[in-house]
Amino acid sequence: MVSSFSISGRPIGPGHAPYVVAELSGNHNGELARALRLVEAASEAGADAVKLQTYRADTITLDYDGPGFVLQAGAWAGRRLYELYEEAHTPWEWHEPLFERARSLGMEIFSAPFDASAVDFLEGLDCPAYKIASPEIVDLPLIERVARTGKPMILSTGMASLVEIEEAVAAARGAGASELCVLHCISGYPTPPEEAGLATINDMAQRFGLPIGLSDHSMDTLVATVAVGLGASLVEKHLTWSRDEGGVDSVFSLEPAEFRRLVVDVATAHRALGEASYALTESEQASLASRRSLYVVSDVKRGESLTATNIRSIRPNLGMAPKLLPAVLGYRAARDLKRGEPLAIDMIDGFED
Repeated sequence: MVSSFSISGRPIGPGHAPYVVAELSGNHNGELARALRLVEAASEAGADAVKLQTYRADTITLDYDGPGFVLQAGAWAGRRLYELYEEAHTPWEWHEPLFERARSLGMEIFSAPFDASAVDFLEGLDCPAYKIASPEIVDLPLIERVARTGKPMILSTGMASLVEIEEAVAAARGAGASELCVLHCISGYPTPPEEAGLATINDMAQRFGLPIGLSDHSMDTLVATVAVGLGASLVEKHLTWSRDEGGVDSVFSLEPAEFRRLVVDVATAHRALGEASYALTESEQASLASRRSLYVVSDVKRGESLTATNIRSIRPNLGMAPKLLPAVLGYRAARDLKRGEPLAIDMIDGFED
């Protein structure tokens, strides 16, 4: 059975509305005012939470040009790691005003720490939950440090093998984490829909018994909407003010109006998922009349036989069930029958249902 977890009392998991997280990442373009405006845009779009990333360039890499320190492929090909992270990071002195702005709007805010010093810093801000970013899922000491806070933890699985995911979950649990969520993620920027692998969501739920979400880097809202239809409990998507204005993650981020569409679409997908049921729904009641039933289609005198010529299965649904047609044929009419009458048992001499 899949469990649920909660962030600040908001339950997340099967049976609960999807939790939508707006990832700010580096789309602030180095401006605090823009970052604050993105928090407001996330609130206006209906996001449940805003997520930051807490690191500095010198806590995540080295200022060095050697092999491996310059990206060779992908969205940031040719960029030095240090320069990229220097541009993309959210300055630590911005965190407090960003936390305050989100909370003033009644929206949750949390972060992904990238080392132990970031965890210590975020604890000082009373961060209510933590995410382990996909590249950090192999950093088991970091996972254990976060777990020891006792806060809810979200593990993102981009690039991770099944064994690595199992190790991360075990490390979190072993260090005391009791509220966990795992995010299916493809670390392709952007992610082609054909690589999204959404069937993995149900497999993860069965393997780990945890709420499963999606960290989505596709170009629109469709993949995330389908994921919720498959049972994803949390959706994380990058938010930008305008892709035309650029930004390190803007190419695979949603603009505010698109993010609002995401919130609406995943809520609709969740309602459409519902529960397994074969009961008649309220909207189906009026459609019952469109079923077939048995009708007199030619006048029949009392005592005459009922035949395939004078009795047929037609719409509407006011007569006997169509399945009874073979059984009534050959019986005689108990009275004169008029064309257009729905056939009933008392119209058939000697017939018993």
